[in-house]
Amino acid sequence: MLQLMHQACFCLALTWYKMISVCLANGHPSITASIMAPSDLHIVKNDFGVILSWNSNITEEMETYSVKYVLMCKFDTAKEILERLQENKRIIRLGLHSGFYAKVKTQLLSKETEDVIKESNWTEFVYKAPPVYIQNLSCIIYNLFNFNCTWDIKTEAPEDAQYFLSYRYSGKEFQCQLYLINAKHKNIGCHMKEVYFNSSNPIRLNINVRVRSNSSENRSYYKRFTPRRLEKLNPPINVSLSLEDRSIKINWRKKLF
Repeated sequence: MLQLMHQACFCLALTWYKMISVCLANGHPSITASIMAPSDLHIVKNDFGVILSWNSNITEEMETYSVKYVLMCKFDTAKEILERLQENKRIIRLGLHSGFYAKVKTQLLSKETEDVIKESNWTEFVYKAPPVYIQNLSCIIYNLFNFNCTWDIKTEAPEDAQYFLSYRYSGKEFQCQLYLINAKHKNIGCHMKEVYFNSSNPIRLNINVRVRSNSSENRSYYKRFTPRRLEKLNPPINVSLSLEDRSIKINWRKKLF
């Protein structure tokens, strides 16, 4: 009996030694409990979309690891966008679509190797955006320095709604200079002159719908585009041909405005 007790004590000591050895080798204590999935996903409005955030449910035991979040978003029929985040929130840009589907999970990674040690289950979230009151949004840059945008107003739009355009470029926001107005005194377009864009840098365009009654809340519609895809230049003017020393000479003048 005494021999069996000695053997049992030896086995317990060996097991404890192995646990300590594994802990020291990995640099972290082993996580025995399951990781709670993110909870309380909610939306807060942002200038160009929404901020999606969640409760991370991080425990003191988990803080010895590098905590990351895997976020997957899908907009209508578009491809899934998958990214790994350090914060438990993400700004999501919203275009002229109905909303998005998202899911998020927590991952624990080794601080030394970035290997995934453990992860939670997914938490899903569906955002149904408010009704979109505009359609056929179209913009063009012509003659290098002039910027035009137009849009149509849907029939279900509130009667007392008005529409305002601005764009953000190089960290600054610019308001529309001159609106195009329809017979109902609604803004349906914007003209701006003396604008200067770097052709390769994207522009964030924002159309803000302001409603002057309590029937509906204010909404913003976001569009992103690259200037060079919208540029339209005037053709040369005063084209002329002349014959000089048996050669044909072609002259023209550039029209900017």
